[in-house]
Amino acid sequence: MRYQYRFLHLLPRTHHKIPNQSQVLRSFSSTPLRFNPDHSKFPINPTFRHFSSEPVLADVDPDHTLIVDIFSKPRDLDDVKKQLDSSNVSISHDAVNAVLRKLQSDPDSARRFFRWVSENHPKKLSSRSYNAMLGVLGINVAVEEFWDLVGVMKRKGYLVSKWVNDMVLESFEKGGLDGEVVKLKGLFDKETAERKFDNLCRTVRRNVWSDEVEKEIRDLNVGFSSELVKMVLESLGSEPNKVLIFFRWVEESGLFKHDESTYNAMARVIGREDTIDRFWKVVADMRSAGFEMEVETFVKVLGRFCKRRMIKDAVELYDFALAGANKPTSMCFTFLLKKVVSAKELDMDLFSRVLKIFTGNGSTLTDSVADAVLKSLTSVGRISEWNKVLKEMEDCGFVASGSLRSKIAFRLGATGKKEQANEFVDRVEAYGSGPDHKMRKSLVEGHCVGGNLDKAFDSFKEMVEKEGVASAGYTFDSLMNSYCQMNRAKDAYKILCQWVNEKELKPRHSTYKLLITKLLAQGGFKDALNLLAVMRTTGFPPFTEPFIEHISKRGSGDDAVLLLKAMTSKKFPSTSVYHVMFNAFFKEGRHGEAQNFLSKCPSYIHDDADVLDLFCSMKSKEAVPSSGMLAA
Repeated sequence: MRYQYRFLHLLPRTHHKIPNQSQVLRSFSSTPLRFNPDHSKFPINPTFRHFSSEPVLADVDPDHTLIVDIFSKPRDLDDVKKQLDSSNVSISHDAVNAVLRKLQSDPDSARRFFRWVSENHPKKLSSRSYNAMLGVLGINVAVEEFWDLVGVMKRKGYLVSKWVNDMVLESFEKGGLDGEVVKLKGLFDKETAERKFDNLCRTVRRNVWSDEVEKEIRDLNVGFSSELVKMVLESLGSEPNKVLIFFRWVEESGLFKHDESTYNAMARVIGREDTIDRFWKVVADMRSAGFEMEVETFVKVLGRFCKRRMIKDAVELYDFALAGANKPTSMCFTFLLKKVVSAKELDMDLFSRVLKIFTGNGSTLTDSVADAVLKSLTSVGRISEWNKVLKEMEDCGFVASGSLRSKIAFRLGATGKKEQANEFVDRVEAYGSGPDHKMRKSLVEGHCVGGNLDKAFDSFKEMVEKEGVASAGYTFDSLMNSYCQMNRAKDAYKILCQWVNEKELKPRHSTYKLLITKLLAQGGFKDALNLLAVMRTTGFPPFTEPFIEHISKRGSGDDAVLLLKAMTSKKFPSTSVYHVMFNAFFKEGRHGEAQNFLSKCPSYIHDDADVLDLFCSMKSKEAVPSSGMLAA
């Protein structure tokens, strides 16, 4: 039964281990048996009587007597089946109950029979069958098996019948089993309460409310407690009109006076769309009576309102709860804000109201709240509304941290919202203490990530106008990298040269190295050479490695000469540079270009001993394969 567990607190606790059903049933016929024939020396209920409290028909069916005879002795399953088939005996529900009555003075045979039926004809066993077996165990003082079977019945939803309880109770009392007597009385009291609870709910649920229904409830003689009323309200929750009538009647009739627990239970039941007016009436009555809304009630009803898109009612509920003693947590506040901004229509008045309720109670808006709200707006495609929502939060005292400001600027830039991004940045700086370098840097990076290079460059220029070029190196590096990734290295080169010459920008060494590498890859050899000269003017050492690799693989001797001229302001670079270039050509097997390059070198390179040795060794290597071919 749905609410059985609620009655457990009414009973003394026991620590008796209840095995599963198959274990219990096996115990009925195990060898040696818990209750075996040797136990006949024990006085088995000498005043034994039939289950007289159970309505029984005269039992004269010869088949039943035959079944009793079959199970009076241990037999294997094949033998049992053979005996029953040969006698053409069928097992019915009535037959099971009748046989158990006949075997009440023979617990071992009853065990064998009950186990056999449970394994071969389980559908023939009912609550009455279990009670009959329970009676056999109880009057024969098989205490442990008795409670084992009670556990099995409980899992099946079966209750102990009154006639079994009375009979076993008498047997336990005569046996001096005081502890078992207390335990059995507690069990029956609990099950009696369960029966009354079921009958009460059934009466209300199945009938139109009337004087007759009220009389039936009174006749149940139920002792209404807070817990019981709460259980009834929850059980009848699918019929809010009836449950509300019962709620009002049980107090007006003088049977029970509602407390905080029952008011909250009622609020949880009718806190729904079709009974919203009655919900507000009940919670108003609850507060007037001096009771508070429980946190469980608030959370459950708030979730239901939001799920049904009853956002205005959800805000009203939040306001109501915050005015009480059990105030909602900040998590509930954030949850509600997220639901408001992700509703079908963005209601800024409602959003503002929630903010004012929260801050009016002495609470402060935080980055985590703002971040959660912005994510909810994004999830429903409302990034364009970020500024509107943030402005409302700022009016309620919110001040975003530097990291959150940067995150917002980056996100607006990455999604192409340039106007919204500029509006946000300008507003923050207007309310703040001046330019926010990290925020503007993040805005440029956001535009870059979004592939909006023109917007990124515009934002970079605005940043420099606000802050100057001194701290722009890192951001400029990101901008140049994005141009290169979009195969626009030549455009990046033009921007760099212009800003170095006109704005006195000082790019980082890494920016030059990146741009040179990308220019060579994108067909900008001459532009890359020009950057070497620009690097010299800014004090950086020349970055020659990618040039040497590029020329040795796909360049010419003339290109090598141009590189050497661009590397230095002197007439000629050091001899070692020539050695590196010659070796690179030879490594790529381009001996002709090495010779071409040599022909354009100054005379002192022609006469250099290392250069002569290098060319001689290359000629010797070429001659070896040729000699081999002639010999062949």
